[in-house]
Amino acid sequence: MSAEAERADVERLVKEFLAEHPVDSTPDRELRGARFDAGLAFVHFDKGFGGLGVSSSLHGRVEQLFLDAGAENWAARNVIGLGMAAPTIHAHGTEEQKALLRPLFTGEEIWCQLFSEPGAGSDLASLATRAIPEDGGYRVNGQKIWTSLGHIARRGLLVARTDPNLPKHRGLSYFLLDMTSPGVEVRPLRQITGQAEFNEVYLTDVQVPETDRLGAVGEGWRVSITTLANERVAIGGRDSRRGDGAIGTAVAEFRAAAEAGRADAASRDRLMRLWTTAEAARLTNMRANARARGNQAPGPEGSIAKLSYAELNKAIYELCVDLRGIDGMLIDDYTESSPDRSSGGGTAADVRKAFLRSLANSIEGGTSEIMRNILGERVLGLPGEPRTDRDVAWKDVPRS
Repeated sequence: MSAEAERADVERLVKEFLAEHPVDSTPDRELRGARFDAGLAFVHFDKGFGGLGVSSSLHGRVEQLFLDAGAENWAARNVIGLGMAAPTIHAHGTEEQKALLRPLFTGEEIWCQLFSEPGAGSDLASLATRAIPEDGGYRVNGQKIWTSLGHIARRGLLVARTDPNLPKHRGLSYFLLDMTSPGVEVRPLRQITGQAEFNEVYLTDVQVPETDRLGAVGEGWRVSITTLANERVAIGGRDSRRGDGAIGTAVAEFRAAAEAGRADAASRDRLMRLWTTAEAARLTNMRANARARGNQAPGPEGSIAKLSYAELNKAIYELCVDLRGIDGMLIDDYTESSPDRSSGGGTAADVRKAFLRSLANSIEGGTSEIMRNILGERVLGLPGEPRTDRDVAWKDVPRS
């Protein structure tokens, strides 16, 4: 089937589905469950697991069709689950583990990501959380940090060290952690916005069954690469409409500033430069997604979208705050709260909070410096940075 015919067929299926399940009269969770059963959850996944086995380029199109029909947008409410956990489980999971995909998509189970640690951020493979084999499973001890939505998550993507005698990349294993397990403690991390969207998670003698290991023992880094590649696409590679998102907010702020007499030629020039950059990034994402075929995993080129998004988002919200004048230095409320959705895309109602939140964009999901390294080494083929600990047992690598 040609790409055009495949697209037309999927659009027909969505139209027929919406006729049978009207968005305005079907409860959200029931609608999402029916979508999964019809293969319209992740259309590029295998049949029986929320998909139709079609091109991954059609996933964004299907999402947009449901949003246009008035369906609720879950992108921020289960950002780790939909953007990272689902493709990782689909790629590496057993039949039993893939059964987790349905409650993930319906929103019954929110997911979080247990990767970063106080001593292992950009150098993730140096992580120290231990998973020791014990009684048909593993006993896990360690600490994770910057865990988005960990306070409401039912499941977590956990990477832990199962063999300290191997080099850091080869001694890791990957687990699907039940966040309600005894020994899992979630503590909020208050951000400069006042929100506690992130958390630190302490794992003390947590029992993880063998059935919750994703992939083979020692294959944790390989599985993690699937998660990280999809994370970059989830953050920066989504299709969008012209003028949507942060740049649309900037246009509205400029118009308000112009009416109040605060806008000038310099701010207009900044806005137009940002608009053209945002449009170029949007079209680049659309072109990249259109070229996708089958259900292949994203490659290192996904770092382009993530890097562009992070730097652009910060610049756009900086303009928004500047357009507010003196009012841009004030914040509406600093009460601590624990949101039920991610604000990583600048979804805060107040642009001043959106600006403060955007400062994390160049850190979370891989720093901009790491993105440049990936692009230089894995896309452009430039020489890599020296890595003296590549073949040294993790236990023998000096740590502070």
